[in-house]
Amino acid sequence: MPNSIQSIQPPLKFIPPRFHAVILQIAKWLLPLMLRLRLRPWLPAGIIQIEAKNAEVLAQLYEKFQAGKIRFLLAFRHPEVDDPLCMFYLLSRIVPKVARQQGIKLQYPVHSHFLYDRGMTLWAGDWLGWFFSLLGGVAIRRGKRLDRQAIQTARDLFANSQMPISVAPEGGTNGHSGIVSPLEPGVSQLGFWCVEDLAKANRPETVFIVPIAIQYRYVNPPWSKLERLLTKLEAVSGLPALPVENGMNGESEIYNHRLCRLAEHVISEMEEFYRRFYHQNLPAVPDRDITSRLHRLLDTALHVSEQYFNIQPQGNFIDRCRRLEEAGWSYIYREDVADIAALSPLKRGLADWIAQEGDLRMRHMRLVESFVAVTASYIQEQPTAERCAEITLLMFDMLSRISDRKTPARPRLGWRTAQINVGEPISVTERWANSQGDRQASRNATSQLTRDLKNALEQLIA
Repeated sequence: MPNSIQSIQPPLKFIPPRFHAVILQIAKWLLPLMLRLRLRPWLPAGIIQIEAKNAEVLAQLYEKFQAGKIRFLLAFRHPEVDDPLCMFYLLSRIVPKVARQQGIKLQYPVHSHFLYDRGMTLWAGDWLGWFFSLLGGVAIRRGKRLDRQAIQTARDLFANSQMPISVAPEGGTNGHSGIVSPLEPGVSQLGFWCVEDLAKANRPETVFIVPIAIQYRYVNPPWSKLERLLTKLEAVSGLPALPVENGMNGESEIYNHRLCRLAEHVISEMEEFYRRFYHQNLPAVPDRDITSRLHRLLDTALHVSEQYFNIQPQGNFIDRCRRLEEAGWSYIYREDVADIAALSPLKRGLADWIAQEGDLRMRHMRLVESFVAVTASYIQEQPTAERCAEITLLMFDMLSRISDRKTPARPRLGWRTAQINVGEPISVTERWANSQGDRQASRNATSQLTRDLKNALEQLIA
C-alpha cells in the first residue's frame, strides 16, 4: 500500500522493456543476497534454499524454444512478494544446472520477460520500474479498461522475442501457499493470440503455457515468534490477553484458538465502524460463522468505495478490486489535466482534494485485497506453522494499514525454504481450433483453458 496521496499526480506513463544483459548478470550475482536479506521494508526475504521439482521440463522447453520449435509462457503462482525472486533463481541457476546435467546446451541468457503491476512503482519507488525494465519487465495497469500498450507489447514479446514470457495469472498475491485465487483470463488470451500471430506469419512453432507452483516452508516452526507477534496484534486491536484454556492440545490448536478470537474481534470492530460511520446495514449476528461475516464485511468495504466512485458491483471480489483501483487512479493520476502547473489555485486545490479523497476511498479496497482467499477452515485443514503464519501476517497487514500511513515492514519469522513445482506444459495450439468461429467460441475456449490452468496449479500444490 502506497503512502498517503496528498495531491494530484501526472498520468502514469507506460514503462517499456529495455532488456540489458549486463544488468541481468549483475542481478544474478546479487540474487543470493536479495533472497537472504531484507533490502526493502516490503520484501520479507529470508530464503536460504530453493528446490525445484521437474525442472528438466523447463530445460527441455528452453532447448526447443532456442531452436525455434516452440513458444511458451510461464504461468506461476503468486502467493507472496518473494515469488519473482524465486522464479529468477529457478531460471538463472536451477534450469541451467539441470540442463548441464542432462547434456542440454542452452544459450545465454536463460531468462524471461515478465508482466508486473504498474502500481508497484507507486509504493516501492520509481527505481523499481527502471530496474524491472532493464530485466525485461513489462508494466501493466490492471482494471476493466485494457492497458492496450502493455498488452500489445506482451503479445509481441510472446510471439517474437528471443526469450519466453512469465505471468502470474492470479494477478496479485493472496498470501496463501495452499489456495489458488481465481485466475484472470489474460494468460489464456495471450496464448491464443500467440497462436494466431504465428499462423498469420506462417510460422510452425507450437505454443505452450507452463504451470508453476511456489510454496514456502520455515526451516524451524516459528511458534515462539508467532506467539509474540500475535500478542502484539492483540494489544494493537485492544483485545485483552487470553489465558490458556484446559483441554487444548498442541501449539497449533492453542494458536488457532487465539487467532480466531482476534479475527472475530477485529471483524466486530470493523462491522461497527462501517455501521456507524458509513451507515451500512450490518445487523449484529454473533452466532454467524466467521467466514460468512468476513465475506459480508469485505462486500461492505467494497460497496463503500463503489458508492463513492459510482461503480456498480460486478464479478467476484478480485474483479471489483481491479475496477476500483482503475477508478481511484483516474482521480489521482489525471489524464484529463494536460499541465498541472498551469491550473489555477482554485482548480489545483480542488484537484488535490479529489486526489486525497480518491486515495482514502481506495484504502477500503486495499483491505479487501489481502483477505480474498481467507477461510476459517484453512488452518483447520492443515494446522501447520506456515498456515498460521500466513493468516497472522495478513492480520498484521490489515492492522498496520489502518494505524500507519506508511508501507508496513512485515515481521521476519525465521529462515524459509521455497519449493517450486513445474507442471506439464499445456498446449494452446491443440486448442486453437476450438477457439475459432464466433466470439462465443473464443470466450468458451479461453474460459476452458483458464479452468484447466487453475486445476493444474491446484494439483501442483495439493
